[in-house]
Amino acid sequence: MARIIQCVPNFSEGKDKAIIEKIVEEIRIMEEVKLLDYSMDKDHNRSVVTFIGEPEKVIEAAFNAVKVAAELIDMSNHVGEHPRMGATDVIPLIPISDVSMEECVEYSKTLGKKIGEELNIPVFLYEKSASSPARENLAKVRKGQYEGMAEKLKEAEWKPDFGPNELNIKSGVTAVGARMPLVAFNVNLDTDNIDVAKKIAKVVRASGGGFTYCKALGIEIKERNIVQVSMNMVDYTKTSLFRVFDTIEREANRYGVNVIGSEIIGLVPMQALVDVADYYLKLEDFDSSQVLEKRMFE
Repeated sequence: MARIIQCVPNFSEGKDKAIIEKIVEEIRIMEEVKLLDYSMDKDHNRSVVTFIGEPEKVIEAAFNAVKVAAELIDMSNHVGEHPRMGATDVIPLIPISDVSMEECVEYSKTLGKKIGEELNIPVFLYEKSASSPARENLAKVRKGQYEGMAEKLKEAEWKPDFGPNELNIKSGVTAVGARMPLVAFNVNLDTDNIDVAKKIAKVVRASGGGFTYCKALGIEIKERNIVQVSMNMVDYTKTSLFRVFDTIEREANRYGVNVIGSEIIGLVPMQALVDVADYYLKLEDFDSSQVLEKRMFE
């Protein structure tokens, strides 16, 4: 069986397609690497790229993409709704086939070290790769965002794992780590009241006493004059999409607000959607092996 890992870098540019195309081209041209998806969000001013391949080649492609992002994205001018701290904000590595999580951790360290030393960008290891428990949660690593990183890096407990101990003014800071697959899941509300979205996000996220494997924040989608509960479902097998969606809908109704739609950013494991269909259709004795496309590719 082929050794395969997945890489899902997030870049702090969601408005200029030409810039993202130049970054993505570094992935397209790499042999033994397959570009699966990339999407841009103007309100978030952020792009998410997904690719898979042989581990060493994935690391090489990721580094090349980070290098181009460092050349083309200037964080000192960046404005967007999504929290961010660097031109390449975060680079998760996910084991897919015949690669262990422990191996992915080592690959993340190799990539982080290369970014730090060759591009002069401070790098934090996070999730399974974290060098301390305080760095496991990306939200804690990114707290303060780009604007607060210059001061944060002066603190002994926030010395970068790789790279310089001071902010790279143009490129910011990058987080690299190994993790399980997550689902980027957003729910849109028919109001422009950001307080409603923030209150609902607090209810559903783990840090607010909500779902253990849900990270959430409320943001404005100014282009549509609405607000959104933006989430990362870090383990859909333990916190399902439908549970969180139902809770958001109920909480929204308390404020006289309706859910007008939801969206998934990037790719999603098929089982996450099968679980949703199973729940809402009240399917009896259903198994994912009954999905036609799954049987076709077995």
